[in-house]
Amino acid sequence: MTETEEIKATETETDDDYDNPWKEMLSQYFQDFMFFFFPWAAEDIDWERGYEFFDKELQQVVRDAELGKRYADKLVRVFRKDQTEAWVLIHVEIQGQKDSDFAKRMYVYHYRIFDRYHKPVASMAILADEHTNWKPSQYQEELWKCDVVMRFPVIKLTDYKKKNKWNELEQSTNPFAIAVMAHIKTMESRHNADVRKVWKITLTRRLYELGYDRKDILQLFTFIDWLMRLPHDLENSFWKEFTQFEEEKRMPYITTVERRGIEKGIEIGIHQGIQKGIIDILKLRFKRIPKAIPKTIQDITDSAKLNRLLKKAVQVDSLDMFVKEID
Repeated sequence: MTETEEIKATETETDDDYDNPWKEMLSQYFQDFMFFFFPWAAEDIDWERGYEFFDKELQQVVRDAELGKRYADKLVRVFRKDQTEAWVLIHVEIQGQKDSDFAKRMYVYHYRIFDRYHKPVASMAILADEHTNWKPSQYQEELWKCDVVMRFPVIKLTDYKKKNKWNELEQSTNPFAIAVMAHIKTMESRHNADVRKVWKITLTRRLYELGYDRKDILQLFTFIDWLMRLPHDLENSFWKEFTQFEEEKRMPYITTVERRGIEKGIEIGIHQGIQKGIIDILKLRFKRIPKAIPKTIQDITDSAKLNRLLKKAVQVDSLDMFVKEID
């Protein structure tokens, strides 16, 4: 298998899980996220009062309104500086194709959250796909002079490829500048593992150069490492270079123990992504599935078996045939 083939294979296995690094970043650095992408809103939030994630509540709100695949959605309760309560719906869409239902989905989630909490809701979107000109920012429907219009702010990550925007990333110390750079370079190096390795070492070194503390370096490196997967030989080469760099800096932050922990965390995340993909496909194809099937799938940890079952979930003609494949 060539390096290009290996990196393609790696991405095929992990595409369904690309949202997990973003979910972690949103959870760890929500305030930085808001100031980086939506500063006008961040300035109006009373950060001293804190904020609270309502991920389970979001799942309940939109359970009956699935309009295509959801990604790194977050629902956060904040307080404005005027002391009023507000809700922020963050939707991160990471996919390789346009989604004609995206604006409708934003609208449906928005009104369902408002209907549940009867509080002001701000819906915001990050589009991380590669279609430069696709930037839906409005949902509208009209019938007999009755209009419904919803506009929402959208950030397109491909816009940061422009020279002036890339310069902003290089000058920023916000953790999401690193996240955007890693995401863009991951997409650009899809077919070139050598280029990806160069950028992986460049961005990892940058964490030290920007003066992040040990905790942030570990957190941000996990994000970079999760996205920028490399073929085995290049991964080993990366670690040799990086270990030498740490020795020169006299900052052994990412030790062998941390490295193994990060790899294990990523491995678990990949398994969970594939497991969820299998279950979602079965539900989509066969509507209702016995509770025993999801539980059985979630107990499987063998990557090869999970990838085989993912393909079978698409191919089989009945649930009975799929169950036979599990055994």
